[in-house]
Amino acid sequence: MPIIGTVPKPKVGRTAQEQAVLARRLWTAGDGSFDFIKDDENLTSLSFNRFEDRAKLVLGAQLKAEKQTGFKKLYLCNVTHSNFDVMMKRADMIKSYGGRCMMIDVVASGVGAVHTMRLKNPELIIHAHRAMHAFITRESGVGISGKGDINGFSVSMFILAKIFRMLGVDSMHSGSPKSKMEDYGEAEEIGGILTQNKTEPNKKFHTLGQNWFGMKNVWPVASGGLHPGVMDVVIAKMTPDCYVQLGGGVLGHPEGGERGVEAALEARNAVYSG
Repeated sequence: MPIIGTVPKPKVGRTAQEQAVLARRLWTAGDGSFDFIKDDENLTSLSFNRFEDRAKLVLGAQLKAEKQTGFKKLYLCNVTHSNFDVMMKRADMIKSYGGRCMMIDVVASGVGAVHTMRLKNPELIIHAHRAMHAFITRESGVGISGKGDINGFSVSMFILAKIFRMLGVDSMHSGSPKSKMEDYGEAEEIGGILTQNKTEPNKKFHTLGQNWFGMKNVWPVASGGLHPGVMDVVIAKMTPDCYVQLGGGVLGHPEGGERGVEAALEARNAVYSG
């Protein structure tokens, strides 16, 4: 069964206290089984929403929500910083407050920071957000012309998915079917790269096959323009072992965020009840 959650919107603007209050409201809505709250990739530490304050308050709200509902919760707390020592300090802070997960903007932070964090092993789930990937994955020219001239260059998101799987992240954004963004089937292909032990060459995406020889898989995260009405399609294409992240699809509900949570939970239950 997929893990479902949301990202508080707007991306930035709330104080740490407001973020914590909203998180508890959403975690305890409906039957209380809503799984996770995630920081936006743009939210690290701001003067009105300092990381230290947000981690303490939201993780405090998480513990209260768990006691109230009887369900375990996840807070995907963004530790991203240009200084790795600060990232490590933030990871330790999450652990000290009873958190289970950190989030890293892996493309912006770089493979060195991600690898070092895994080697340091703060005993937290490492959630990889791919923010800024289009800077290197979306080719802006016409590619290699017939004469062999390179007019534009990019690195496929499939390659990045392989790299971060090898580095040991636990979950990673894969895009999503039925999304607000382009959907040419990349999300399912990336999901396969992250979860399968062996993949076959794909002519459509010009990808080579891969044998992972038993390397641990990564949970794909379906995100981007999703709402409860497409839950069945997402689960069918991404497999049940995924995160389904509904931002505006929860918080944009006309009757409020709590009703958005209820709709998401009902959609998940409907898929599994047939």
